[in-house]
Amino acid sequence: MKKIALVTIIILLIDQISKFYIKTTFHLGESVDVFPGFKLTFVENPGMAYGFHFGGLLGKYLLVIIRIFLIGGMVYLFSKWIKEGRNSNYLLLPMSMIFAGAIGNLIDGMFYGMIFDSGTVYDESIGRWIDYGGISQVTAFGNGYSSFMKGCVVDMLHFPLVDWYVPESWPVIGGKHIEFFKYIFNIADSAITVGAALLFIFRKKAFPNGLDF
Repeated sequence: MKKIALVTIIILLIDQISKFYIKTTFHLGESVDVFPGFKLTFVENPGMAYGFHFGGLLGKYLLVIIRIFLIGGMVYLFSKWIKEGRNSNYLLLPMSMIFAGAIGNLIDGMFYGMIFDSGTVYDESIGRWIDYGGISQVTAFGNGYSSFMKGCVVDMLHFPLVDWYVPESWPVIGGKHIEFFKYIFNIADSAITVGAALLFIFRKKAFPNGLDF
């Protein structure tokens, strides 16, 4: 139980501190080069990891509910595994990373609209999310730019390993912008992705008897 708590707390602290820093320091859409191939680019995401989202507020509510059920299911599994004496690091550490990542993004979606004075909001009259200007500040709980479950996830990690404009003289694709990797994400997304990858790589050690949840 201690290793689960330790990994979860460390990832959550790094995740939330980085998000608070970006949210209260960067303008939405602002990008800063850290080193070649890595930028800090501030975007807000109303949906899933890596900028994917669907629908309007209904889709957002559904994602929050899914995350809550996922976290609840993982709490159940942790409790079950501990009672069974299953303390393999190949199982618990990657699962703890996924657990922390899910909580990190859940916090944003549930509470950021209540604790920051500005943020991306959904305009039901036109059916789309509306950006904002300026830099956000922390405000009194409940006096934020939105309400419970209407906050957006803060993303900032940007690795455009290829960032190139095709010369205008080239046929067909001339003048186009080619970027890889274009997705912008956060520490919580990274923890989920790395945790899932580790589980897959070490699946035989994590689940020696198969997927016996």
